Amino acid sequence: MYPLLETINSPDDLRKLDRAQLPQLTDELRAFLIESVSKTGGHLSSNLGTVELTVALHYIYNTPEDRLVWDVGHQTYAHKILTGRRAAMSGLRMAHGISGFPKRNESPYDAFGTGHSSTSISAALGMAVAAQLAGKENRSVAIIGDGAMSGGMAFEALNNAGAMDANLLVILNDNDMSISRPVGALNNYLAKLMSGRFYAAMRRSSEKMLKGMPPVLEFAKRAEEHVKGMVTPGTLFEEFGFNYIGPIDGHDLNVLVDTLSNIRQLEGPQFLHIVTQKGKGYPQAEDDCVLYHGVGKFDPSHGITAKPSTKVTYTQVFGDWLCDMAEQDARLVGITPAMCEGSGLVEFAQKYPQRYFDVGIAEQHALTFAAGLACDGSKPVVAIYSTFLQRAYDQLIHDIAIQNLPVMFAIDRGGLVGADGATHAGSFDLSYLRCIPNMTVMAPSDENECRQMLSTAFHLDAPSAVRYPRGTGPGVSVQKSLQPIAVGKGEVRRQGKKVAILAFGSMLAPALQAAEQLDATVANMRFVKPLDEELVLKLAGAHTLLVTVEENTLQGGAGSAVAECLARHGINVPVLHLGLPDEFLEQGDPAQMLSDCGLDANGIAGSIGKKLAS
Repeated sequence: MYPLLETINSPDDLRKLDRAQLPQLTDELRAFLIESVSKTGGHLSSNLGTVELTVALHYIYNTPEDRLVWDVGHQTYAHKILTGRRAAMSGLRMAHGISGFPKRNESPYDAFGTGHSSTSISAALGMAVAAQLAGKENRSVAIIGDGAMSGGMAFEALNNAGAMDANLLVILNDNDMSISRPVGALNNYLAKLMSGRFYAAMRRSSEKMLKGMPPVLEFAKRAEEHVKGMVTPGTLFEEFGFNYIGPIDGHDLNVLVDTLSNIRQLEGPQFLHIVTQKGKGYPQAEDDCVLYHGVGKFDPSHGITAKPSTKVTYTQVFGDWLCDMAEQDARLVGITPAMCEGSGLVEFAQKYPQRYFDVGIAEQHALTFAAGLACDGSKPVVAIYSTFLQRAYDQLIHDIAIQNLPVMFAIDRGGLVGADGATHAGSFDLSYLRCIPNMTVMAPSDENECRQMLSTAFHLDAPSAVRYPRGTGPGVSVQKSLQPIAVGKGEVRRQGKKVAILAFGSMLAPALQAAEQLDATVANMRFVKPLDEELVLKLAGAHTLLVTVEENTLQGGAGSAVAECLARHGINVPVLHLGLPDEFLEQGDPAQMLSDCGLDANGIAGSIGKKLAS
């Protein structure tokens, strides 16, 4: 079915092919991607858009000695297939299978592990400088998308790289614009010209000759920039110190191979701008690249068909609440760092476009922007994934918490996230949030409580966070009320004997199930900060063992808050802390991962039983 692709087990095999065979390889590779991802789920649109680029890079560059650093990394399936992992694609994003992102311990061809955006240029620059220091001739390439280029770190790296003479190539994969045939042909020709050795040599010679005549040299540089600027958008990158080339058609193999072959011979920082189409080669994905960005299993011949769900997700609860609260309070503004669909803001953006702000992949800016809005009377709600909030920790402390500004955080994907793995798991937010002064941190146990807590957080005149998991909850019906709940107050949900389980957020449901086996008391703690110390002390006085359960790392988390409370009041009672282990958990089925961590009902009951028997 894939006669040529099946002969490729490494880039060495690829580089043995005749150049005329490459179009057949890309066709087979694209077909294999569609078939493979339809069986496993994963990122589709982004991978279909980088097939030709991936083939051209491995054909021209001597990987793995030459380093390829993929920004975000959700477009590396073709890269994985060509670097000996074709058979392993059947286990993509599954337990004990290969990751959906580059991982250094998975393959020597994965030069840098990624999952978040805007890191590639910094990492590739570091590798280029390391090669330079070691006297090596290998090259470093950063492949970054136009979305990731909106992150400030990318521009910090460009600024640094342009001042060095390291052999770095930055490829901007621009998949958010079209390129017409006449302009494309002209730009393809110019790219070949500007990446050629003759042009580079002529440029260097001219600079040497004109150095003795500074005014003429300056005039020549400005003239060159002006001519290039008329036909390319590269003036900005030239100002950073890069030699800008492009834009070129990222699906034209001949142009890609010629241009990359020329660039590999050039010295110093180079910038190649290519234009691609997300979902290329699969009509359904071309028509709706957002729908096909991250997919579950589907039939390629029919495409994705919507399946009705009887449960609402936490993301939907937030989206509905946001629209309802916005209708009631005109001060509310919604902010997201490029996660409109994922964070549930689509309806809000449609209903309140003047109060909706997608700031791009710029988490740091999102928070300080929210702080500025809060300073002048707005009530900002920042919708953000737990793992992405990590990237703006300084802004959270310096710009929001120290000034005690009423910025509310709706933190999605708290806890384990399954197939996306360690880079996207929200394993640490309870720990890194509760240590910040002025913060209020809530963890809902069900869908209705999530809505109540969102209202509670919004009405606070201080920084606040509501942290909820990915997907659906236990299935509790959601009331349309916007009334808040009492801050810092938990509740006893089951009365038992000897053992008291203090459950935080998503762990209430399995804790209640475990308690039925043990006849234990169960408290829904609700608040991580401020902790309901009165309830903790009451439970400690009436039970012989306290058990804390949270879907967060044990280090510094909610259980630590309980232990600190007991120590502060001089209470000496045995405490068992259950939570995520001190390690990065890889991809897998979420329910199985929780079971493996001992955080399902049987695991909780088993751990308590062992503690009582010891």
